[in-house]
Amino acid sequence: MNTLEKPKVHYAKKIGAPPGTLRHIGDVYLEKTKLRRTVYTADSADIQETEQVQPLLMDASPTGICWIEVNGLHDVETIEKIGRHFSIHPLVLEDILDTTQRPKFEEFDGYLFFVLRVPRLIKPSAGAKKQTGYFHDQIKGNIVFEQISWVAGKDWLISFGETGQDVFESVRERILTGKGRIRLQSTDYLCYSLLDLIVDQFFSVLDDLGDALNYLDEALVLHPGPQQMKQIHFFKRQLLYLHKAVWPVRELIGAFERCESGLCNSATRPYLRDSYDHIIQVIDMVETYRDLVAGMLDIYLSSISYRLNEVMKVLTIISTFFIPLTFIAGVYGMNFESMPGLRWEYGFYAVASLMLAVALIMIKFFRIKKWL
Repeated sequence: MNTLEKPKVHYAKKIGAPPGTLRHIGDVYLEKTKLRRTVYTADSADIQETEQVQPLLMDASPTGICWIEVNGLHDVETIEKIGRHFSIHPLVLEDILDTTQRPKFEEFDGYLFFVLRVPRLIKPSAGAKKQTGYFHDQIKGNIVFEQISWVAGKDWLISFGETGQDVFESVRERILTGKGRIRLQSTDYLCYSLLDLIVDQFFSVLDDLGDALNYLDEALVLHPGPQQMKQIHFFKRQLLYLHKAVWPVRELIGAFERCESGLCNSATRPYLRDSYDHIIQVIDMVETYRDLVAGMLDIYLSSISYRLNEVMKVLTIISTFFIPLTFIAGVYGMNFESMPGLRWEYGFYAVASLMLAVALIMIKFFRIKKWL
């Protein structure tokens, strides 16, 4: 998910602008905005791709449900044309173009508005793997987030994505092949399908993240080091971003289920309750992993302290061995002319035997105390 060499518009440039001012906030991933329209009924489905918005808007009210996908948000003029055609409020268009939005659901007169953040694993290059070590080797990528938003009316839905990644490919495949219930239901069921796919994406990312955390947990106990410390902080950041992305989705699904505008049918509500249960599971997993990572810092400090204690224990034992031996050698190394045994033929052997005996006694004592 690399950005193009184009200037990034920062949020600070919107300060002081009137409400509803349309300006793209975020990175640019595509040279041109790509458009795709899928029209389907219970019996048929048709798909059309283009880079021009006008052909899609000419047949604005086709028979069946019309789903327009907009990939690339930097073309403000195209999004403004779509907004005028479908009578979308300028504040909604402003939120679509601002890729720093918090996930939310809003209900307007005649349409519904959704904003979510979709996690994705981006695989690194071979050089990046060597530089970053453990995390890329185990989880095979960084977790990045893409803002996905859509506006849904009675018989139409317009989705907006940043990167051009085909996030909803499986939903479109079900529409084209006629699998499942999606072609038999109204637009609210299409909204549910998109929501459910995003929730499943969280499960996929968290599964890989859980495997990586288990590996790191073992590495911390066996081979603690600076690399593991870096990984702990890396995981803390990733889980913080996941928490910020997933927590509001619970409110979003609940608000959608309680929608009173008539755009959410009673037949779709059981499916939304199922998605609500799934997002609660995702939140529980994120909270569990955050607690696990928080405990990893204690494990790291304990492992480092244990290794330091083992090293100090060995050095202390060695020093303890040499203290009495150094004392004996120091006594018989004094430069006095008259000392007992200085001229004794077996003096050296006697002192060496004394040192050996002291060392053996100390070893026996340490073993009794279970210090060795």
